[in-house]
Amino acid sequence: MEPEIIKAATLIHNSKNLAAFTGAGISAESGIPTFRGEDGIWKKYNPQVLELNFFYSNPEKSWEVIAKLFYDHLQDARPNDAHYALAAIEKEKGNLTIVTQNIDHFHQLAGSKDVVEFHGTTAELICQKCNITLPASNNMKQIPPRCPSCNSILKPNFVFFGEGIPHEAFMRSSKAAHSCDVMIVVGTSGEVMPANMIPVEAKKNGAKIIEINPDKKVFAYGENDVYINHKAVYALTSILEELKKLN
Repeated sequence: MEPEIIKAATLIHNSKNLAAFTGAGISAESGIPTFRGEDGIWKKYNPQVLELNFFYSNPEKSWEVIAKLFYDHLQDARPNDAHYALAAIEKEKGNLTIVTQNIDHFHQLAGSKDVVEFHGTTAELICQKCNITLPASNNMKQIPPRCPSCNSILKPNFVFFGEGIPHEAFMRSSKAAHSCDVMIVVGTSGEVMPANMIPVEAKKNGAKIIEINPDKKVFAYGENDVYINHKAVYALTSILEELKKLN
């Protein structure tokens, strides 16, 4: 096994308070397109459709693209072995807080218990008039979906451009960054603010960074950090295999 994999497994084994920070790269092997890569979503679609003001002004037009981008893709997609490996690491360790930038809900579907969805989720729709959330699975029969109580057009319960991060998600993420001693960073470009500050804050507070990214190193520059230049499935399943040997 590669030295970086063994070192990562050892850091996780010795960790007292483990966290993970995941981006689009962890779901790429489930067939979910990334936003900013070479074949990313924003190469094909105008990001304007996810601007909050545009949605309020043109909800039908926004929903045409949203349904195609997020709900059609996710209908047949499933968590991959990287998601299941993180859930298994949580079981091995007894604790693992996952902060994810992804809105696909795959960590929960894979069995992870302590997940912070920093940018919200496609699994829910919100009526901003009634201030209620509804499961997307039961309310997507028509596009755009409408609130069963007031008939207003529902909004996906994820963060649009021009919209703030939900307070609870921000506070839980901050707590994870300040309390962890090891943070596994998987598949993120590090370009999206303020999410990209979470590994930075963890590092400032003394956490060791295990970074898994086949494209480039973004966060793992400390002498005790680990950079694994592989895709998420290979890296995390290999780390899990080594961790089981140590436990």
